[in-house]
Amino acid sequence: MHKNATRKEVLSVKEKILEQLKALNGKVSFYYKNLITGETFGFQEDMPLEAASVIKIPVLIEAFLRLREGTLNKDDMVTIRKEDKLPSCGALTYMHDGLTVTFEDLYTLMIIVSDNTAANLLIKHLGMENINATLRKLGLRHTKISRLLFDARQAALGIQNYISAGEMGMLLEKMYFGELISPEASLEMLRILKNQRLNGKIPFFIHGKADIAHKTGEDDGITHDVGIVYAPQPFVIAFCGNGVEVPVYERCMQDITALLVQMQS
Repeated sequence: MHKNATRKEVLSVKEKILEQLKALNGKVSFYYKNLITGETFGFQEDMPLEAASVIKIPVLIEAFLRLREGTLNKDDMVTIRKEDKLPSCGALTYMHDGLTVTFEDLYTLMIIVSDNTAANLLIKHLGMENINATLRKLGLRHTKISRLLFDARQAALGIQNYISAGEMGMLLEKMYFGELISPEASLEMLRILKNQRLNGKIPFFIHGKADIAHKTGEDDGITHDVGIVYAPQPFVIAFCGNGVEVPVYERCMQDITALLVQMQS
């Protein structure tokens, strides 16, 4: 918080935020950590929740691990076939069949426009078991990828991908400090996350006031946004929700983030 903010003011902000979160309907999870002071607080931050597109962060991490190991080349080409294309978010599904792109294009589009076609192509290439093994090695217990995106058959069987706000926060903190895979890999992943084009949640009221590296997720009754806000004292912030009133929770995300930035002004 701002160096001139009293402890009473800081506690008051925490209490206000927690009251807002507790008043929401559905499964709501929140995590905050000041990356300078280490101050941390959360609300149900260890609750496993259906991941939606936030699962793309672990996919990105696995891709960068393979780049470092030399088993993936970012310049290798991938052909986008008609049967690869998925609906909704992204760009590749609207391009001509037979388009060739690089692996770097895939993991970049997967994050900045949440491209589902790119994500599934990467998941198939990298392997779910390998992504999950990397997550376990990083100490994550709740985050897991169990199916491709838009796999209606698997979803109908109750097979879902899961995240938690606290674990997403931990991954982002490691990136910030250059401890995820390597300093160079961490920096490049953050650069991609800073290019996020879907900016209606965490960044909504703070455009021009701070850079944000983040990733959103959406589905029916699901809305997430997790990221780093580069305020004078940078902080990790993660909002996750399942079975929520989406517009209400997203306005809450906007207000809480603005409040935390305002405390440093």
